[in-house]
Amino acid sequence: MLDHATGIVVGETAVIEDDVSILQSVTLGGTGKTSGDRHPKIREGVMIGAGAKILGNIEVGRGAKIGAGSVVLQPVPPHTTAAGGSGAHRRQAGVG
Repeated sequence: MLDHATGIVVGETAVIEDDVSILQSVTLGGTGKTSGDRHPKIREGVMIGAGAKILGNIEVGRGAKIGAGSVVLQPVPPHTTAAGGSGAHRRQAGVG
């Protein structure tokens, strides 16, 4: 689902699986590498908050949540919330 799909950027090697929610002004981008597999892999059931930036060839695991305005440069494990400028991870209670 693309909610208020204004300003969304999806890099050419990005992968977005089923049941993913992406809010406005999200970037699934690279980190400067000019060839090869260089964009994020977004797995099933992920929710990406408004203005989030997910950069590089990293995986956002199934059912993860990315907080609004977050910058994510490292992989996010399944069923984990990543929030803030460093995309710090917090495992959700009772999951995984």
